[in-house]
Amino acid sequence: MDKYKEILRYHHAKLSQRQIASVMGISRNTVAKAINALTAAGIGWQEVKPLTEAELLTRIFPKVDEATFQVQPDFEDLTTELRKPGVTKKLLWEEYVHNCQLTDRLPLQYAQFCVHFNRYLETNKATAHFEHEPGAQIEVDWAGQTINIIELDTGEISLAYLFVATLPYSQYSYVEVTGDMKQENWINAHINMFQFFGGVTPILTCDNLKTGVTKHPRSGDIVLNEQYRELADYYDTVVLPAKVRTPKMKPSVESTVGKVSTNIIARLRHETFHTVYEANLAVQALLKEFNDKAFQKRIGSRSEIFLLEEKQQLQLLPPDRYEYGIWKIATVQYNYHIAIDRMYYSVPYEYIKHKVNVRITQHLIEAFFQQTRICSHRRLIGQPGQYATNKDHMPANHRQANEWSAQRFIGWAKKIGPDTQTVIERLLDSYKIEQQAYNGCHSILKLADQYSQPRLEATCKKALSLIYSPRYRNIKLIIQASPVKLQPLVKDNQDHAILRGNDYYGKGD
Repeated sequence: MDKYKEILRYHHAKLSQRQIASVMGISRNTVAKAINALTAAGIGWQEVKPLTEAELLTRIFPKVDEATFQVQPDFEDLTTELRKPGVTKKLLWEEYVHNCQLTDRLPLQYAQFCVHFNRYLETNKATAHFEHEPGAQIEVDWAGQTINIIELDTGEISLAYLFVATLPYSQYSYVEVTGDMKQENWINAHINMFQFFGGVTPILTCDNLKTGVTKHPRSGDIVLNEQYRELADYYDTVVLPAKVRTPKMKPSVESTVGKVSTNIIARLRHETFHTVYEANLAVQALLKEFNDKAFQKRIGSRSEIFLLEEKQQLQLLPPDRYEYGIWKIATVQYNYHIAIDRMYYSVPYEYIKHKVNVRITQHLIEAFFQQTRICSHRRLIGQPGQYATNKDHMPANHRQANEWSAQRFIGWAKKIGPDTQTVIERLLDSYKIEQQAYNGCHSILKLADQYSQPRLEATCKKALSLIYSPRYRNIKLIIQASPVKLQPLVKDNQDHAILRGNDYYGKGD
């Protein structure tokens, strides 16, 4: 099935049809079909967003008898108007809609108007001054220059790198110092950037660095880094990489990088920093001065234009910050838990022996089966071997605990001896969920059937002298290693042999 909803999300982010086709690896005809259908339906992205794929197809491809007629703008005249100071495509579209309403004709929607207008400009090689739209795009990059971090104890020098982001409309910028340019710092810098701006733009333009783009061929599909794509999906933005070796595709951040070198890095050249945190404090202070500084050829400052004209145009942030995570595959064990870094997390018991994809963040563990999240837990910290168990994940017999109980196991152990009772009580206390100890308790107590109750009691006594809370494997190893002590024969005082009498053989004469 064609991913019409994904096409329309990219279209809402103002990507061209060619860009959408390239990112998704589909034909431009499919893209055009979806966009034209949306325009004809007269609905916006906010109406489309909550729909399922099936509901969307019903909405945008209804059966109609007649095609809708729309007025085509005079793009030649509009191009001339666009060259005039202060004129934007948004203004031209509003005037075009007004003229259509005066003559009772149907206008193009703004997105479709822009698509046709941009295509006309490309076709006719027209040059024009394009005004950036507020809140439409963020450009990000690494600065070329670095900052020295000097280890306080050893004097060893390491390099710190600067992440730079700019909103093209207001030129409002964000700068962060990181210890390296690896994936985790790249992702976390974006998260901090979104928090700094207080919102998100529909488009995020980056360079073709490996932490962002895995593959960007001259022809074919753009392949984003999986972690970067996941970040973009979470913040409902579209990553649009610049073409290879084309810095003009992100001119605002390229210009900001140069200005940051002069206004921030150069001014810190005599400072000494021992940690990345110290360097960031100094950079943030100079960044505020940089954003508050008045423009030379434009009224106001970056901060003023951002606060007055652009901030309210940004998309709202999600309620929770995105957390950087890594993925691994885990198998659900018979006790319906998965092991992550020697900690154990429950999964619905229906998935026993299935492999699940696990996303691991600093604070959260999430398990997915066939791209559907089946459970999540707060990440455990501290002593290895802890369990995080959701009672809803347990089978019915475990939840009801009709067959076994702590009192039954303790009573059983008490009949064997006090040391056995202590082992069972400590085993029950060591688990957060009582039922998790039942298998171990049962296995320990059943050893009495194989080795006798006195031998199990002696084994438990020895185990407690070595381990505070022995497990079944500890008890079994000790009882197997202990030699079997045979009972000595009782000697008779008589010197003659003891013979069996006729009572033993047949009870007869």
